[in-house]
Amino acid sequence: MEATLEAVARATFGKNEARRLRRQGRIPAVMYGPASATDRGTPAPIAVDPKVLLRILHSEAGVNTLIGLRMADGAETRVLVKQYQLDPVSRQILHADFYRIAMDRAIMITVPIILKGEAPGVKQQGGLIDFVHREIEITCLPGDIPEHVEVDVSNLMLNQGVRLRDVAADQKWSPVTDGDTLLVHVIAPKAEEVPAVVEAAPAAAAEPEVIKKGKVEKPEGEA
Repeated sequence: MEATLEAVARATFGKNEARRLRRQGRIPAVMYGPASATDRGTPAPIAVDPKVLLRILHSEAGVNTLIGLRMADGAETRVLVKQYQLDPVSRQILHADFYRIAMDRAIMITVPIILKGEAPGVKQQGGLIDFVHREIEITCLPGDIPEHVEVDVSNLMLNQGVRLRDVAADQKWSPVTDGDTLLVHVIAPKAEEVPAVVEAAPAAAAEPEVIKKGKVEKPEGEA
């Protein structure tokens, strides 16, 4: 999946500048990383629309969405979201880092695993699906990033599983995660323990829960 995100260059920094940007409907961000063999990838301070970025992050591809970062002068650079910071209360994006990529250069990314089908070991034998690893690392070209890797469990009986090496090979990507990694298996349900009967003590008055709001980590020079 590919999306477009408008960006503007910024030359001023600090808490006041970050507040000014947010009042204008933007957030501070940084674009870095090499885009070609001759480009050292000097970090470029920019500002982007957090609402558009949030829609991209909430899409099916999420952080693996290939983004065309379009500057005000018309220049466009393909990037991936490297990391971002959220306000712990409002869940709004505070800051984002973008990594420049070259379309002809393979990258290593993490992709989610999804399960397909219904295991007979669950339906017929009363077992339970144990989803051990929900994501794997792969290498591929940026244009070939899969939204997910599908694992078929429709043949799994009790005590059977699927390892990464069992997943159908795809010529567009190569696994980095070890092939012996167990992704999913069908296990027997645990026997329920009969709780011991004890005489109940008088209930104490419930104490109110105290929740401390953590301090948001912010990049140097930003608010």
